[in-house]
Amino acid sequence: MLKNISNLGDAALYCDFGIQVNKATNLEVIKYFNTIREKKIKGINNLTPSYNKLIISFDLRVTNFSEIKNKVENLDTTIEQNKNNKKIEVPVCCEENFALDKSRLEKKLNLSYQEILTKFFDKDYFCYMTGFIAGMPFLGDIDENLRTQRLETPRVKVPQGSVGITEQFANIYTFDSPGGWNIIGNTPLKVFDDSKERDPNLINPGDTIIFKKISRQEYESSNDK
Repeated sequence: MLKNISNLGDAALYCDFGIQVNKATNLEVIKYFNTIREKKIKGINNLTPSYNKLIISFDLRVTNFSEIKNKVENLDTTIEQNKNNKKIEVPVCCEENFALDKSRLEKKLNLSYQEILTKFFDKDYFCYMTGFIAGMPFLGDIDENLRTQRLETPRVKVPQGSVGITEQFANIYTFDSPGGWNIIGNTPLKVFDDSKERDPNLINPGDTIIFKKISRQEYESSNDK
């Protein structure tokens, strides 16, 4: 539940839902995120959800902190919010040239790569938030036996489409980017499309992701379409 609302600079609210990083807490964040977005509250120009926080930015020429705080505190978030959440299948090729951290993960987790893949693909994932780079989804929660730290030295360039794991999360790199996640494969799916002005994100907070293992041939066929 929402625990506190405070100022964040001159034109934003910092909504604090606690320190826990879990699905129950994040669902509360998403409820507020969805409700505020649907109500189109006058003056609000941006919403930024995270694991357990929500930043609400507003236009000082239209409204102020007190007005927005009062509206947020009196929101009815009991309306069913799952109607807009999607279940999305994401194909992933885990063959050698895509699995950049195969050897490292086998050593760190003391599992064969086949065991790692079996555990990774054998569950659904919940999108907690997007960020870091545009449209990058943070997906939890991975099997406890797969949880490990980031690379000691981050890569200068992680290829677009790379699927990585670290700690309790999986993610998908939406662009070529520096990064330190453990890369287990790559998806041909375009997760962020900047040509779509209205909704460029394929995956949004609250969505459920099902990863599907594909062959190199299937991967290349998808890219040819």
